[in-house]
Amino acid sequence: MTDHPHMARFQRLDRLSQRLDSIFRIPGTRIRIGFDSIAGLLPVIGDAAATVPAAWIVLESRRMGLPRHKMMRQIGNVAIDGIVGSIPLLGSLFDIGFKANLRNVEILRRHLDRQP
Repeated sequence: MTDHPHMARFQRLDRLSQRLDSIFRIPGTRIRIGFDSIAGLLPVIGDAAATVPAAWIVLESRRMGLPRHKMMRQIGNVAIDGIVGSIPLLGSLFDIGFKANLRNVEILRRHLDRQP
């Protein structure tokens, strides 16, 4: 995929997903968290704020030609993350394990890898 026409755009999405889901390592563990988990600690506002970049990843994926059925999987990941993430504390713990943004970028990566 190194010479793919969407490589620069994909790399931006990949960096964003890393920041949202796994930029920090909890000291003394192998557990990684991101701004999505941290924002989720703020009821309502944090989860709403985390949904904006997640939606942008889905929109950009569509612009890069991701088929509708794969985009629906991405939307499902964002929806699950938003619904479960809205539960105080439990939602942040769920975010640590689920990592919807990393999942969505991986869906896009596999799609782009198969493109000529």
